[in-house]
Amino acid sequence: MNFIAALSFDHPAFAPYRQLIDALDLARTAPSLAELNALASASGTLQARGLPLRFVTAAGHLSARDYETRILQTGEVPTRADTWHDIMNALVWLRFPRFKAALNAAHGAAIELETDVLRGRRRDALTVLDESGVWVVSRDPELPALLAGHAWQALFWERRRQVEMQMDFVVVGHALLEKLLAPYPSVTGKCLVLGQIPGSDAPAQSIEAQAVAALAAIDSPRQLAPLPVQGVPGWDAANATAAYYANPAVFRPPRLNPPAAAGRPQPATPAPSPDHRTGESPPT
Repeated sequence: MNFIAALSFDHPAFAPYRQLIDALDLARTAPSLAELNALASASGTLQARGLPLRFVTAAGHLSARDYETRILQTGEVPTRADTWHDIMNALVWLRFPRFKAALNAAHGAAIELETDVLRGRRRDALTVLDESGVWVVSRDPELPALLAGHAWQALFWERRRQVEMQMDFVVVGHALLEKLLAPYPSVTGKCLVLGQIPGSDAPAQSIEAQAVAALAAIDSPRQLAPLPVQGVPGWDAANATAAYYANPAVFRPPRLNPPAAAGRPQPATPAPSPDHRTGESPPT
């Protein structure tokens, strides 16, 4: 692996992972599978069926279906320890194991309902969360509505102080974390908006529990609002001016059909995606 100087774990999105990053010395070297497994064992990391989680060598190509099924049946996560994409995946497993296990279990349940090798709408949504997901927690009920409505200037500039004090953004998509090693203005996540959590500093465990519960209502990528993550106050030094949010190529206006709220009737299911596993999310 080429750990070039341009890659950095200084981005605020890595804050929840700081202890793991330091333990693995990721800023200097690639971890071995043995090091990843030692951390998983020390923390008692389990998958959905209660099996110990183990990171194993990825031998050959696996479809997304086979990849998820293997984790669910054996607890083995095929991992290329020489790629940032898979290292970030391991990092999220180690930090938020209940959420990753719930995603994997949801994939397994959806696979059982599918009649061919094409991936349906629910698994598309689960894949989007796995690759590009961001938990959004707000103690102000008005702020998520601005996010869903693409009111970027109103949210991130006019109500900047409220966002800083009342909203938390937790990146759990491993492909998104990989991009944030060398961020650029248009890098975008997909939001899993959670309910209000009392208090100014809710413990990560309660946020993770809410995220797990929220998965049951997600059956379409259209429910997941986009988030230009570099627009979050403090996540890019350049966003300290109003002009930053005036770029329509990054901060796009709302679509005619905005992301639907959980539980709202959905449009007809689009053509399903081929069931393959890559480093990118399926189109939404």
